[in-house]
Amino acid sequence: MQKLDPSLLSSYDYHLPKSLIASYPIKPKEEARLLVYKRDNKSVIHAKFGELFEFLPKNLSVLLNDTKVIKARIFGFKQSGGSVELLFNSIIKECDFKVHIKGRVKVGSKLVFDDGLSAVVLSLNDDGTRVVNFFKDEKLLHADKLFEILDKIGHVPLPPYIKREDTKEDEEDYQTLFAKNEGAVAAPTASLHFSDESFLKLKNNFETEFITLHVGAGTFKGVESEKIDKHMMHSEYFIIPSKAEKIIQSSKQILSVGTTVARSVEYFARTKKREGECDIFLNPLNPPIRVGHLLTNFHLPKSTLIMLVASFIGVEETLRIYKEAVDMKYRFFSYGDAMLIL
Repeated sequence: MQKLDPSLLSSYDYHLPKSLIASYPIKPKEEARLLVYKRDNKSVIHAKFGELFEFLPKNLSVLLNDTKVIKARIFGFKQSGGSVELLFNSIIKECDFKVHIKGRVKVGSKLVFDDGLSAVVLSLNDDGTRVVNFFKDEKLLHADKLFEILDKIGHVPLPPYIKREDTKEDEEDYQTLFAKNEGAVAAPTASLHFSDESFLKLKNNFETEFITLHVGAGTFKGVESEKIDKHMMHSEYFIIPSKAEKIIQSSKQILSVGTTVARSVEYFARTKKREGECDIFLNPLNPPIRVGHLLTNFHLPKSTLIMLVASFIGVEETLRIYKEAVDMKYRFFSYGDAMLIL
């Protein structure tokens, strides 16, 4: 394969037929495919997710993300007239929230939704996001009350590449078994592969702990600069509990279940911060220094997530493996198949 420049955006492109973008998850979950890549000999093994435990090294410590996806997409009207779609993104402070709004708004615009919910636009950010306050019957809302209302009137925020409306099944399918802390607008998708049975097996055989990183809509933001080191990485709120911190501070091998966990661990390894805004951009120019193994899904061309995969195995090997996955008709993205890097 031609030598690729890992600093260039164009090096992370690959051809993906639209037919391989998964719109629904495989059931039972154990039947999802699993591509196992071994770095010591650059070998590829094709398996099923139900065979995961045959490949995991003994004495691994496993870290997962227990964030919970909220029903972040709501539809309403501008008080001045016209329909509007709002996607919750993140908490800025107390009652100030960052959102995405489809429909032209200005500072002071009032948006009206079901169940007495309304929003007032406070500011317009250069990146296209808006800062709003939410109200219930004119009473200012904090996050906990807002999430209660969104759970009643909101829609599951399926990723933009899933070209269908959300369904009742997505409320379960697009949520991990161990989702606990509300605040994400996208699922930590590697963890969606675990069924009750396989998760119990994981806990019974490996030291297993959780971090929380609230995945924001920025995870879908494309890289626009040809030099990837010029990309302004989005930030997401994270917290690493003390039990997970002990694992990271130890010499134990770590399996990161998902890119969000890898980013949180690597951010901590560099900053020693257990809580705050994680904005680390892992790529071949900034490879991992603590995480040894990664379980993940297959990611979009030219995305920060495929660059994260390349930070573990290099851009040439990443594209070689992705080409093989395409040729073998793996299912891609959030509801797709999995990849294990050892």
